[in-house]
Amino acid sequence: MPTPALSGPQYLGEGLKLVLSPALRAFVLLPLTVNLLLFTALIGFATQEFSGWVDAFMPSLPDWLSFLQYLLWPLFVLLVLVLVFFSFTMLANIIAAPFNGFLAEKVEVVLRGQDDFPAFSWAELMAMIPRTLGRELRKLAYFVPRAGALLILSFIPGINLLATPLWIIFGIWMMAVQYIDYPADNHKLGWNEMLAWLREKRWQSLGFGGITYLALMIPFVNILMMPAAVAGATLFWVREGGDKALVK
Repeated sequence: MPTPALSGPQYLGEGLKLVLSPALRAFVLLPLTVNLLLFTALIGFATQEFSGWVDAFMPSLPDWLSFLQYLLWPLFVLLVLVLVFFSFTMLANIIAAPFNGFLAEKVEVVLRGQDDFPAFSWAELMAMIPRTLGRELRKLAYFVPRAGALLILSFIPGINLLATPLWIIFGIWMMAVQYIDYPADNHKLGWNEMLAWLREKRWQSLGFGGITYLALMIPFVNILMMPAAVAGATLFWVREGGDKALVK
């Protein structure tokens, strides 16, 4: 039996198998297309601006310490990569939120073998938009002040050496929050209750969030891994007993 920290990564791999299965393939095409168009545009923009962003974060060193720039440069490249990753992922998830919520419903139907959700229609999908976008805005309200504090830290010379590992830890947690919230929201679990449930499953959440974070950092691979993360998070919800959180 895997330890809690190791059980989380399994869900992403199983989620990838699910979204490639004939039963779910059709429901993946739309979010996949949205992600492909968005990431192609954003990666092109980031490629042009990347070196300027790195220069903005790099501290200015006196001449006698100039040799340290070669040691610090990879750290600040990683910092910019993490910030770009966060920005792109958040934007992509806001745009694809209704499709991701709908995909989470269909994954749960396949897993449970019963359909307790409304039948598919474009009207039903459109009706999900206000709710799912509202939930994405709630995620932003959670994300922005914490990310803002880390961003300020990133500009403070010396202290900003801690920024990259802190961003990574925060990012791992946010990946769990981002994707496990889709099945939780489908079951009308409140935001604070969802966070409390994730904290109870802290090691499983960090395991799932960590492998998702790594997979989504790979350009173009992340386009397919986004729906895989939705499916994996739904597996997480079902197998880790998310329904129990509804009756507390």
